[in-house]
Amino acid sequence: MKKNKTIYVPLAVDILHTGHLNIINKAKKYGDVVIGLLSDKAIAEYKSLPSLGYNERLNIVKNLKNVKKIIKQETWDYSKVLEKLKPDYFIHGDDWKVGIQKKTREKVKKILEKNNGKLIEVPYTKNISSSSIKSSLINYLTPPSRTSILNRLIQSKRIVRVIESHSPLSGLIIENLKFENKKKIEQFDAMWSSSLTDSSIKGKPDNQSLDFSSRFNGLGDLMDVTTKPLIFDADNGGRLEHIPFTVRTLERLGVSAIMMEDKVGLKKNSLFSDQSGATQDSIKSFCKKIDLIKKTRNSKDFLIGARIESFILGKGLNDGLKRAKAYSEAGADLILIHSKAKTSKEIFSFAKIFKKTKQYKPLVSVPSTYSKTSEKDLIRNGFKIVIYANHMLRAAYPAMKNAAETILKNQRSFELEKKISSVKDVINLIK
Repeated sequence: MKKNKTIYVPLAVDILHTGHLNIINKAKKYGDVVIGLLSDKAIAEYKSLPSLGYNERLNIVKNLKNVKKIIKQETWDYSKVLEKLKPDYFIHGDDWKVGIQKKTREKVKKILEKNNGKLIEVPYTKNISSSSIKSSLINYLTPPSRTSILNRLIQSKRIVRVIESHSPLSGLIIENLKFENKKKIEQFDAMWSSSLTDSSIKGKPDNQSLDFSSRFNGLGDLMDVTTKPLIFDADNGGRLEHIPFTVRTLERLGVSAIMMEDKVGLKKNSLFSDQSGATQDSIKSFCKKIDLIKKTRNSKDFLIGARIESFILGKGLNDGLKRAKAYSEAGADLILIHSKAKTSKEIFSFAKIFKKTKQYKPLVSVPSTYSKTSEKDLIRNGFKIVIYANHMLRAAYPAMKNAAETILKNQRSFELEKKISSVKDVINLIK
């Protein structure tokens, strides 16, 4: 009996559309269709995390007509699968002839030629793409689906890149900013709601003068126009009795994580050199806060971050490790080891030990003072999240000050016009 020919079709199927069905139907004409379904991790290597997780996408593809078998494709490099499967045909849309997949295409062609396989390229389906569909789904993104994205990013990416957003406009910049670098799409994965920048934008000191209710109102506006997950800087979380209300509100808004520092009393920004009067919470008391959040949250996808201030307050490595282990056991999902040192030496010494313990949880870095530290170094030392915690506002301040001074100096705006965005650029940012 003659064996049917094997047709390999790699797909992401973030959002199933007619383009996918066209390729599958075309493939079926040649033999048995084997779908190489890209994992979340594979997709995140080069583009945005898919809206649907791998298991959800798997269930969709399982129910498609004309699909004989599904293989989990763990990377955009198809070499291992092709060498093992040795398909008679490899089918792909012709859009990969240019862009980040161009080199992958050449590699596939060489392997197919070696194994007597053939490449078939299906013309790109015009006027439809997963990206264009996703951009129109912002109005249908539910809080629970948004909340879960950060957890999936942590599982899928080598490092999750987060940047501060203090307004809907800054959020739109973060939402839309991406560029191709070394054949990969670079972008920010998530946003950070900073108590420092939220207070500053309201003209108030960073000592919890700005209450959570005011910050929640601003968050609602930000979440209305963006889709990226958000981590909320909750300072020390406030009174124990108020924490459940904070958690419920954040989950209702679609926030993905709460980050809480282990200080008590009137807040003093951790980057101040003088920390006199600043007091660190007891381990027992802070663990109660973590446990309360754990019991209050509706979903495990709403992550609990514990920010350790031991280095800030001069208590050293051993105190930080002791706290990290206790906070982890209490239910923290993320550990942020904070530092105001000029280098990353002390946080790396912490990470080296902590990542070998049974209490290890994903580590978070905020490199405000050790800004020469690269993301590659953070990855190498076991960090999973990097937060650029105040850079959007810090960039805006000198730009606004310079604009005002230039107008005052020249008593007109002409000299400034070439140095600032056009009104058209701003209008086009807001869809």
